Amino acid sequence: MRLKDKVIIVTGSTTGIGKAIAIRCVAEGARVVINGLDKELGEVVLKELGEDKAVLYIEDISIAGAPQRLVDVAVKNFGKLDALVNNAAMVVSSNIHTTNLAFLRTVLEVNTVAPFALIQAALIHLRQAHGCVLNIGSVNAYSGEPNLLPYSISKGALMTMTRNLGDTLHREDGVRVNQINPGWVLTETETLRKREHGLADDWYKAIPAVYAPAGRILKPEEIAAAAVYWLSDECGPISGQVVDLEQHPFIGRNPPKDGTTIPVS
Repeated sequence: MRLKDKVIIVTGSTTGIGKAIAIRCVAEGARVVINGLDKELGEVVLKELGEDKAVLYIEDISIAGAPQRLVDVAVKNFGKLDALVNNAAMVVSSNIHTTNLAFLRTVLEVNTVAPFALIQAALIHLRQAHGCVLNIGSVNAYSGEPNLLPYSISKGALMTMTRNLGDTLHREDGVRVNQINPGWVLTETETLRKREHGLADDWYKAIPAVYAPAGRILKPEEIAAAAVYWLSDECGPISGQVVDLEQHPFIGRNPPKDGTTIPVS
């Protein structure tokens, strides 16, 4: 019960990593606000968690006023707010040739501006609770896949925001701000993306070792387990940190270029 009696908002929690985080938070004693775009999926999560442990709020967080409404739901239903998990994001494929400015702005609104607005709206309550923010980034923040340009830009900006606010808000308001950057995770969204790429539905069963030394990619539940540390009091005064969650060193890695990674004819 590492999160006993804490009230936590988890955006984008009707599927994938967000859903896994919400489930794990409740298992650790927290009450959560589930948020997403699909009411039916959200109701499934709510039923699993129980209406005494969770409340569902469906709205696009990039809509004007939505961040404040989401915070208000948490406080109205549970009386306080201890933590905010900024997980909701558009994971969309495009590059410089297929990205117009309107699309780039849309991705930034959801992935970067909305988390900023949520922190603003939640801050008065997080200050009172000496609470925390956990931003869910991506290893794509450092450069990114060739066809994930807007997404990578948005996550790079989120990472800078985490470090900036992790310093400022910790000193001035007693609120910790940290971020985890998941690597390749087997979520519903990733399964659909790979289908769009023309891969078979069981593509994840034969991942080359250069991408997945373990022979598989990460599970949402493994990301959720890591999230608990940053949401709990166990991490003490640690703030402004960005931690990569991948099964190989991400920065500076230079895999062998021989028969172990390149097919031998």
